[in-house]
Amino acid sequence: MVRASAGLLILASIAWAQRPTDADAAALIERTRQKALAYARSLPDFECTEVVHRYVDNAPKLRLRMAPTDTLTVRIRYSQYREEHKLMLVNNRKTTQTFESLAGAIGTGEFGATLSAIFDPASQTGFAWAGSRTNAKRQIAQYRYLVDVERSRYHIWDGGIGTGRDAVVGYHGMVEMDSETGEVIRFSYVADDLPNGLAIRAVSTTVDYAFANVGGQDYLLPARSESEVRGAEVSARNEIEFREYHKFTADSSIQFGPVK
Repeated sequence: MVRASAGLLILASIAWAQRPTDADAAALIERTRQKALAYARSLPDFECTEVVHRYVDNAPKLRLRMAPTDTLTVRIRYSQYREEHKLMLVNNRKTTQTFESLAGAIGTGEFGATLSAIFDPASQTGFAWAGSRTNAKRQIAQYRYLVDVERSRYHIWDGGIGTGRDAVVGYHGMVEMDSETGEVIRFSYVADDLPNGLAIRAVSTTVDYAFANVGGQDYLLPARSESEVRGAEVSARNEIEFREYHKFTADSSIQFGPVK
């Protein structure tokens, strides 16, 4: 076990082809940590459209295919380093319902909050080399990671109004980053060791990033994500696309038409 700077750990793992030295691994993790912690503040004020295709399985024990339930069109406004979600369409029809009042699985945090938590030195995240691949001539390093429940800030809300339970849980997953720049192009997080008594058995999310032009400059921004909640009685999956990034100004507007 080799301690990296800022309290991050590089854990021993099975030898892989092209595995970096401990020093190189620690240096890349540190570059990525610096990028992740500065990511939210590096973004301009912008708006984009989030399209969420939601699916549900009301009999998970039977292992049936999840059935589509609805499609949400959401305006995301990122300003002053904060996300604001406004529900605009449900199944291509205008709605007055709020994003926060939606029943079923919803999520936020793709614009830096989750990455920041993973790489925050206070999380004392453990990283283990998992392999490498190429993507558009870029060398991508893959690392498994683990955040213990004792240092986690990941909350899961289980239940309805007045009967719900808020649980802080540990989580693990994979981070894939550019070997030269340290930029994260994909990450996942999974919580599957949950307290007894929760209806939810496991939660997982994967986020893919791609460059998008905002105000004449390219930024690495969420392009798509997929989340899944597994329960004893009900399971759900969300498939999300992020579209139409543009710079946010006081007179900005997005026209919401039918989702194709």
